[in-house]
Amino acid sequence: MKLSVTSETGLLKSVIVHTPGKEVSLVNPELKDELLFDDIIFESDARKEHLEMLKIFKAAMPADGEIHEITDLFGQALDTEDARGYFIEKLITRMPEENLKAIEQNLLALSGGELLRFVIDGATPSIPNFNMHPTPNLLFTRDLAAVVNESILLSRPAKKARVREAVLMETLIKFHPLFADIKEKTIKISDQESIEGGDVLVASDKVVLIGMSERTSFSGLMNATEGLLQQGVEHVLAVDIPKQRSSMHLDTIFTFASENECVAFPPAITVRSNNVVALRSQNGSIISESKPSLKTALEELLDRDLTFINCGGNQRTNQFREQWTDGANVFAIAPGIIVGYERNTNTFNELKEHGYQLMNQYEFIEEYHDTPFDPTGKKIAISFLGHELCRGRGGARCMTMPIARES
Repeated sequence: MKLSVTSETGLLKSVIVHTPGKEVSLVNPELKDELLFDDIIFESDARKEHLEMLKIFKAAMPADGEIHEITDLFGQALDTEDARGYFIEKLITRMPEENLKAIEQNLLALSGGELLRFVIDGATPSIPNFNMHPTPNLLFTRDLAAVVNESILLSRPAKKARVREAVLMETLIKFHPLFADIKEKTIKISDQESIEGGDVLVASDKVVLIGMSERTSFSGLMNATEGLLQQGVEHVLAVDIPKQRSSMHLDTIFTFASENECVAFPPAITVRSNNVVALRSQNGSIISESKPSLKTALEELLDRDLTFINCGGNQRTNQFREQWTDGANVFAIAPGIIVGYERNTNTFNELKEHGYQLMNQYEFIEEYHDTPFDPTGKKIAISFLGHELCRGRGGARCMTMPIARES
């Protein structure tokens, strides 16, 4: 399947996910902050919730649609000695504090599967008396990379807890045949900067949004912008957002629901002004132009009117509560067909006011699991249970990395 993403809402054809495993059960509450978690997760319930979310995707995707578990892809990529050697060398370089050089030969002796489990869980019986922290954030595959048109922007994480994931993703792109046609168009930023996929939104094949957030630095944003403009994107909208845990990425406060509708957290999006800069290339230089608001900038560059739907409805306390539980982090599986956590009732009621049919996961799956789903003319907001998943502070968009959508 050709890898290409030209919008946030085109019919989903291929996506990379990670159903949580043992790594989330290895999070010690005393280390949860260091591991970027606000709470601990009960593994079996989180797995069940995640698998139920994937059933929604399967019901909506075309017959040839693909859902890839990222650990399966990692395992396949690490099958060759060259890939394992490359991966181990990068780990040693990027994680000097772990002193992995001391066990380099032990690591090289591991099979691909053993090496992967060591990296994800932080330990393996094959190398006794050597432990690292687990990698529970692998659940949020969105942050590792972003396919933009027919190129791929490789993330560079801001926090140490996610370095192993980034090295795994770099190895995956380099060695897995899934990325064979796109790997030469990999956009990388320098080692000193940071950018994460949750800050990258593909508004169209010509317009990309990048949030300057707690996790994406100004220089990282500019490095990524330069690469995207070289790959055919015409405008990058740099969106300055609050540098805080609750709004760690742009997609925690703003996502697309359809071609002309977005879900936005008002205090950080609709009531803010002069926090957006449009960047474009001219005669080899990047030209910047300040915009009064995100809505104004998008409508101008996309040449269409947009409706911003309030996360949490119109009541301020509900807006903050439901942004905290990922009400603004919806994921479009087709234009106007979106998925989000059931608990954000005020957000779903607001979507209903804007013409969306509300369905829970069971209703949607029952109706479409054995019937081809045609999204034409439909607007459906699908709710799914995520009481354990929500503890990790990421919603449906955070847990998905689309690599192919219909244009």
